[in-house]
Amino acid sequence: MSEERTTDLFEAVREGDTDAVVRLLRAGVPAEATDEDGQTALYLAAVEGETGIVRLLLAAGADPDRAGGVDATQLPLCAAACWGHDETVRALLAAGARPDLREEFGVTALTWAVREGHAGVIDSLLALGGADPDLPGPGGEPPLVLAARRGSPSCVRTMLDNGARGLEEALTEARRWLTLDVEQEMRQGLAVTHPGGPYETVVRRVAEDGGWTVIVELLDAEGRPVAGREQQTGHAAIATLLEDRLHMHTPFAELAERAMRHADPTDDDWTEVVSVLERRGDEDTFRAAAAWFNSGDELRQIFAADVLAQLGFGIDSKPFAARSLPLLRELAREARDPELIQSAVLALGHHGDPVALPEILRHAGHPDPEVRYRVTLALHGLVPGDHAEGIAALIALSKDTDDRVRDWATLCLAAVEADTPEIRKALAARLDDEDVDTEAEAARGLAMRQDPRAVDALVRILVEEDPDGYAHSTAVQALEYMEDERLRRRLESVTPRRR
Repeated sequence: MSEERTTDLFEAVREGDTDAVVRLLRAGVPAEATDEDGQTALYLAAVEGETGIVRLLLAAGADPDRAGGVDATQLPLCAAACWGHDETVRALLAAGARPDLREEFGVTALTWAVREGHAGVIDSLLALGGADPDLPGPGGEPPLVLAARRGSPSCVRTMLDNGARGLEEALTEARRWLTLDVEQEMRQGLAVTHPGGPYETVVRRVAEDGGWTVIVELLDAEGRPVAGREQQTGHAAIATLLEDRLHMHTPFAELAERAMRHADPTDDDWTEVVSVLERRGDEDTFRAAAAWFNSGDELRQIFAADVLAQLGFGIDSKPFAARSLPLLRELAREARDPELIQSAVLALGHHGDPVALPEILRHAGHPDPEVRYRVTLALHGLVPGDHAEGIAALIALSKDTDDRVRDWATLCLAAVEADTPEIRKALAARLDDEDVDTEAEAARGLAMRQDPRAVDALVRILVEEDPDGYAHSTAVQALEYMEDERLRRRLESVTPRRR
């Protein structure tokens, strides 16, 4: 086979040209062809995340475990894991790639996935591939410790869910990083590995994985990257998670301080602490959270509301509801800060007590769409069929300019146990909504009321929308409410248009 044909194969892989790869393989180019550096086509496809081409090469006889990187020292599975190509990892595992093979310097695919923070790849390697969750990396450390050092809560959770051990050692590592400045540590590490220069240091912070990833790069005099490191900052969440798994009773004050580190209620450091305290559900936690309501500090009040939202909730059990509801209702009445209102309203929604409807509905017309969105979440299943003010609020919110607000308001309106001309009119108005999920919720609400206006919308959604999408599944559910058996069977026979 000519060298030109082999070059064409590698070019096709780089360009993701599946048709060209098929033609070249059929023309006789070996699936295990290598370039001048000893790199195999399969390895290159794994690096690029070209899963379709990976499958073609494997079907044509490429060995999934053949080292095929530069100088033939690197494994396809390790390459896919390093770059976070989960689907490619799954294809290689399905073809028999051994997940615990070590490439140069003793690195495994799991080591790469943990170092780079790819939780989905970790789960595939462990759950699908059967990788050893405790196989030490090149430095002899368990993968769970590496995940704790990386600062990725999702990676640590995935490791734990797949039976990883070494929790105490990982907890020590997470706590150690709680005392360090991540950015400064990476700067110092790069200074050691790349002395000289002069280099310009560029720092970026990227929001991802329930927190922040800090990226530090060294640039040469022409602005070209010389070296770089990145690390996540979820060490507080990881410490909290590991302590909980080890049944350690960390004091409220210490946990709350961790939640306040980044002062972001959406951050894993915050949500993990709230989750642990909610499950703890004891008197001490209630008293500590309740005390924060009187602190005058809005951030502390938001945290307290988040904790009391579901403190000690179990099946048919809300042990602190009677004492929490008055605090949350007062907070919802008095709050002026939008984030504080959001937390108070959503907490009241979790309690699901109609007595709090006045405090929730007072914010239905708030100028901040995030507040209105939380209002619709809180109202789900809470508005009685004879509550005129609540139904009027849902009808108004179903016309909101924000897609999420319209969607949830329409969902809530559809679920109200009432059938009035006003409700039907509001639902019918959403049948031409630009947001297809909202349209589907409206169609379901009308189907529940046996309104024939639902039919055309359901047919369109069943034919045109993604069968795996939310709108399509909502339309399918809507059919269950249709009492006209002949019409229901006709709609059940509708098949999606091929894409």
